[in-house]
Amino acid sequence: MSDGRLVYSTELGRIKPEDEQPQQDVKLFKDGHIRIERQTKGRKGKGVMLVVGIDPSEHDLKKLAKSLKSKMGQGGAVKEGIIEIQGDDREKLKGLLVAQGFKVKIAGG
Repeated sequence: MSDGRLVYSTELGRIKPEDEQPQQDVKLFKDGHIRIERQTKGRKGKGVMLVVGIDPSEHDLKKLAKSLKSKMGQGGAVKEGIIEIQGDDREKLKGLLVAQGFKVKIAGG
């Protein structure tokens, strides 16, 4: 029943080979723009701005999110390759992203 592979180690925890690591499925757009979307669904009416379309292999999403959150003065998170910023000031967020060299479109209503 055992194929001889190490599955768990008390020093390292669960062991997975490099090729079995899950790849992030990030939505990238063909036009090269990133999108700022507004979402309230599942958040008890509180709105968040979603920054979608940034390639995580080219940019450090955690560093980018941290700088955006501090400049916006709001909280947020990085989930599944999408940066979430609390609130609804998409024009200010767009200005910050354009200043960092991104091509940005505001999507949704």
